[in-house]
Amino acid sequence: MNTQVPDRINRVYFIGIAGIGMSAIARYFKRIGAEVAGYDADRSSLAKSMEQEGIIIHYTEEESILEQLPDLVIYTPAVQASHKGLQHYRKLGVPVFKRSQILGWISNRHRCIAVAGTHGKTTTSALITYVLRACGEDVTAFLGGLVADLGGNYVHGDSQWLIAEADEYDRSFLALSPEIAVVTAMDADHLDIYGNYTEMVAGYVGFLRNVREGGVVILHENVKHKLSEEVLYEFELKQINVITFGTMHADYLLTELSREGNGVKFLLKGIDGMTRSVTVSMPGLHNALNATVAMIITDQLKLNAEAAIQALKKFSGIKRRFEIVYSDPRLTIIDDYAHHPEELSAAISAARLQYPDRKITGVFQPHLYSRTHDFYREFAASLDAVDESILVELYPARELPVEGVSSKLIFDQITNEKKFLTTKKELIHLLKSLHPEVLLLLGAGDLDRMIPEMIETLK
Repeated sequence: MNTQVPDRINRVYFIGIAGIGMSAIARYFKRIGAEVAGYDADRSSLAKSMEQEGIIIHYTEEESILEQLPDLVIYTPAVQASHKGLQHYRKLGVPVFKRSQILGWISNRHRCIAVAGTHGKTTTSALITYVLRACGEDVTAFLGGLVADLGGNYVHGDSQWLIAEADEYDRSFLALSPEIAVVTAMDADHLDIYGNYTEMVAGYVGFLRNVREGGVVILHENVKHKLSEEVLYEFELKQINVITFGTMHADYLLTELSREGNGVKFLLKGIDGMTRSVTVSMPGLHNALNATVAMIITDQLKLNAEAAIQALKKFSGIKRRFEIVYSDPRLTIIDDYAHHPEELSAAISAARLQYPDRKITGVFQPHLYSRTHDFYREFAASLDAVDESILVELYPARELPVEGVSSKLIFDQITNEKKFLTTKKELIHLLKSLHPEVLLLLGAGDLDRMIPEMIETLK
């Protein structure tokens, strides 16, 4: 098997090309002049947009559709090892790499800022990118969401800096060796991969140990508490500067959070003792913390802090991250990608802050059998914070069914009597009878495809 990325790359083939992370790398190779093609199971809106950019995509699992062999094949770990195209190119000796390996290879050619964490990766990465570009730093970025202000999920820049999401799934983030590493949160997740929380923490420690000597580690205050003295001493030996952020006892301390239009305003006391007033255009404490990371990096790169503060006010958000998809005086519909209990709590808390006097109806589509099995009690506790909760059938994504695991596991644990278990087919009929005021769609599945029908029916 060829284990070297070729020096010359003229043709690249992607297996699972329309995934949010894969499509960003596909766009990178297209942007630098390579011929790009690939396979995906679903002709999604993202796949269609890539076709319009001149990227060839096919939707059947054929051995090969290319007239000439590619110089490089990139695949997502969500694709089965039995995939015909994957097996075909391996037999022919074409260099085949995981997405994370190629992202590591690209990032090693730059000064890399890598953002890890159980939640907040995409928003934090996007805010860093937007703010640094507003400050005059023409960064490149690979993002895990579609960002209108940045033209999508891939941003091409000419500076030495690159921003990348560091994904803990499948230990992908171990392929990165950043100069600046961020960890926004370290709650239990992906236990199907790690087995237990201790092993998951060990994965994050492995990621942080890859930070280059003399670099910077930026941690939420709760994350630092979970690291051993041995790990912190290793940072000291490598002259790595550790900076914390949070609301209790952090180097960058966030206080006096309040609602400001569709977003939030807060005071941020920096490591230098200076206090700044910061407004971010997205709601919730979690987004104030995400914006704080962008301010820390602005300071680390010695860029214009006032330009960064002005940029945070203008940032218009990310698709499926507390995205207001419809609003009139009677009804607001918000789509949020939250798929972990802490993310649900953050989204619901943000909705409460923005709409304190309105009834909040939450619709949750659980994502993955393994995650539902591991956290069904925690999901129920999070959903108890809405006025009405609705569970629809689980979205399996890459997983096969697990006996005894379904949305009903969560439903049975919810203590609020205003709870409903339904199907996607019956959902809109149920919503019509409930007359929602703030409708919060939660989950990383496909509820967003129902939004046009919801709007048409409920408005």
